[in-house]
Amino acid sequence: MRTASVFIERSPDACWREFTNAALLAAWVPGLRRARVVATGDDGLAREVAFEFAASLTYSLVYSYEAAAREVRWEPRVGRRDAVSGRARFEPEDAGTRVYYTADERADGDHDALLAAFQRWMERVRTP
Repeated sequence: MRTASVFIERSPDACWREFTNAALLAAWVPGLRRARVVATGDDGLAREVAFEFAASLTYSLVYSYEAAAREVRWEPRVGRRDAVSGRARFEPEDAGTRVYYTADERADGDHDALLAAFQRWMERVRTP
């Protein structure tokens, strides 16, 4: 597992809401064509999401959440060979949020690109 981080000038709650909103994933995740929620929990958060990437790559991830700690974890369900396990955490820092992203080593090149894409997304959205 490898961890990368980025600072975002938005509140931890705003970052958490945007990152955990599965309906928005295709708007900011690089190469993602479609994200379909397969199952949700009583809290309305996605428990399983099926992903379809531009390179004919498909898999699903199962999610668990620790809302009080602002941490989300995921692991592959379908398409394990192509999917990665990982987690993201959102911590207050100065006037914003430090986002920590940890995933399997084989996703190593994607860590920084994913965080940069999320940072750009957060700069554009208007959530409190």
